[in-house]
Amino acid sequence: MSQHRASEQAEEAAAVMTAAGMPRMPARVLMALLAAPDGGYTAAELGDRLGVSAAAVSGAVRYLQTLHFIRRRSRPGHRRDRYEVVSDSWFGVMTANAPVYNRLADLIDGIRAAQDDPDAAVHAAEMSSFLRFMARRMPELVQEWEAERNGPEGA
Repeated sequence: MSQHRASEQAEEAAAVMTAAGMPRMPARVLMALLAAPDGGYTAAELGDRLGVSAAAVSGAVRYLQTLHFIRRRSRPGHRRDRYEVVSDSWFGVMTANAPVYNRLADLIDGIRAAQDDPDAAVHAAEMSSFLRFMARRMPELVQEWEAERNGPEGA
């Protein structure tokens, strides 16, 4: 695939991520880094590639670093750091949220208990139940993913 085609695909993927709720600029930076050559890009290269300001790149990389999706790497002999996607960041972030799902489910149960409206209580119960299901299943899904990723020899 040509670099131009990879860039087009990255922009389309960023648009989908934005539609799913990720802020636009971090989504664009993340997808640009997925399409980057080995070693990633500097902030200036990201700005040039995306046609955005240094401030836009700075905010996006800070956001993505907070989520542990990307990391900054310094290279000996180079003045500028490079940004790259962290391997395995997706499932790490997903599994790290299991305690959050349980805590949110507890809080939603509290909302449900205080409800006078039976229909609202049903909605809260469904959400709470789903969050507990996700918290319980996430470690199992990660184990399944690792087995699939490693193939038959890793099983």
